Amino acid sequence: MQKLKQAWRKWAIRTSVGVLGSVVAVGAIVLGQFAMGVWRAGHMATPAQLDGPASDQARTRYPLVLVHGMMGFDHVGEVSYWFDIVPRLQAQGAQVAVTSVSAFGSSELRGQQLLTQVAAIRARTGADKVHLIGHSQGGQAARYVAAQQPQWVASVTAVASPTMGSEVADRLQTLHAEHPWVGDAIFALGNATGQLINWLAGTQWPQDARATLASLTTAGAAAFNQQYPAGVPTTACGDGAPEVAGVRYYSWSGVGRFHSATNMLDAPMWLTGQLFERERDDNDGLVGRCASHLGEVLGDRHPMNHLHAVRMVGGITPDPDPAKLYLAHAARLKAAGL
Repeated sequence: MQKLKQAWRKWAIRTSVGVLGSVVAVGAIVLGQFAMGVWRAGHMATPAQLDGPASDQARTRYPLVLVHGMMGFDHVGEVSYWFDIVPRLQAQGAQVAVTSVSAFGSSELRGQQLLTQVAAIRARTGADKVHLIGHSQGGQAARYVAAQQPQWVASVTAVASPTMGSEVADRLQTLHAEHPWVGDAIFALGNATGQLINWLAGTQWPQDARATLASLTTAGAAAFNQQYPAGVPTTACGDGAPEVAGVRYYSWSGVGRFHSATNMLDAPMWLTGQLFERERDDNDGLVGRCASHLGEVLGDRHPMNHLHAVRMVGGITPDPDPAKLYLAHAARLKAAGL
């Protein structure tokens, strides 16, 4: 029995160290995100250099509405959460709206905040519907809006979104249950980070890191899926219904955490990726490959981690170019008459 207790203590210590290291990694992500954004804002190639002459290949019938994930924002000065994805879409004819919701909060709260903005976008543009494209937890907010007002939504696209939850969130929840003071400290750090983002972005959203964790665990995602099942796969690692109540559902994601030593944000993704068990070798650092599936799966093995999905990278070596996935998707929606 004594040996069993000792083994349990060792496991608990290793788990706590791993999770705490991942929390530090998340902090590094925030700082690195801003640092890379400032650098990239002055060094990005032009859309014409990357995608060729301006055209209308991305000119969809309805506006594209981008929804950021946890710890996100629309703009901080010249730094955009989406980096060059927006101007590249616009250069190819797309009408794009970038939204802002709480950096930390439940998926339902963030969805309600998004719903208000979608109503304003429809009023401003005169569009009957919009295309919602959500990264990470933004995918759940988009699904919430589609469930509440399906007549407003032409399509929902989840990019690296934890449809089935995140194993990283599960490990954090376990840590909090076993060591409440550590969990409370993490939540306090998260809320402080959210307020910092508010200050930098000029927003005043409520911040609730505890509610974010509850939404992103496997159990939290299952409860959300029961309430808002449209597009959710009913078979393990399968596709979901491609259309529900007139709304098209799509998803894509990547695998691999560490791609280049010159990308300072790859190391934190490698670290958080070590917390996975079920999808140990099939995750992007924060979301498992199969856990990301929603509706028609357009690809789940793209060579990019969770942050590459919105070009939150800045190495001197060539990065995966997720903007081309957004451009291709806009062309797909246009071809479908949407």
